[in-house]
Amino acid sequence: MVTHTKPAQEGGPEDNAPHILIVDDDSRIRDLLGRYLHDHGFRVTMAIDAESARAHMRSLAFDLIVLDVMMPKESGIDFAKSLRVDNQIPILMLTARAEPEQRIEGLETGVDDYLAKPFDPRELLLRISNILKRGAKAAPSGEIRMGNFIFHVSRGELQRDGETVRLTERERELLRYFARRPGTPVSRHELAKGSDKGAVEMGGERAVDVQINRLRRKIENDPANPVYLQTVRGKGYILYSE
Repeated sequence: MVTHTKPAQEGGPEDNAPHILIVDDDSRIRDLLGRYLHDHGFRVTMAIDAESARAHMRSLAFDLIVLDVMMPKESGIDFAKSLRVDNQIPILMLTARAEPEQRIEGLETGVDDYLAKPFDPRELLLRISNILKRGAKAAPSGEIRMGNFIFHVSRGELQRDGETVRLTERERELLRYFARRPGTPVSRHELAKGSDKGAVEMGGERAVDVQINRLRRKIENDPANPVYLQTVRGKGYILYSE
């Protein structure tokens, strides 16, 4: 098993800086990303495959995983599936541009976001920062109630009976978009393409359906018969609040 942890350097990240685990079998990409994130204030640990990533996770706590899809032995998709059994650490998945099915599968697995290769490292940095910011608590400014669920709109936090329910970045943005216009139908096309200002760009109508089904499993007592996030035939979806 080969692993590599980037050591702290003088003037490098603070001890309490977010800790990122990069999992990629391509040493060139792995090292480039490691240096770039380290230079931008993150603590970084690198793993060559899922096995070495698990070894790191047994002894270290991470704030986010940057995970490549195509890896030997165990793919990024399979690794993400195994993590989601009992671990809700944020995951940013790296995919090849020609692999739309893997993006859909990744969303179904529960990854927070994906980035297509090749990509600008600045976009990776932005997506990581957005995921981490959305996971942090902020002062509330408005909330909606759905039975025993409360969604705090500004900080993107969903609670059930006082306990926080983990949301992925896309689930959070989708729920926030609906919450700002409760009782108003939103088309699948609008959500898929981000055609309306403030809409969540999901990348395709099938991806929207995947996200809606996942969100229903978190806010509905019976996802097969939704009470709050309902389908509007011929129009799209609508969120009802109390």
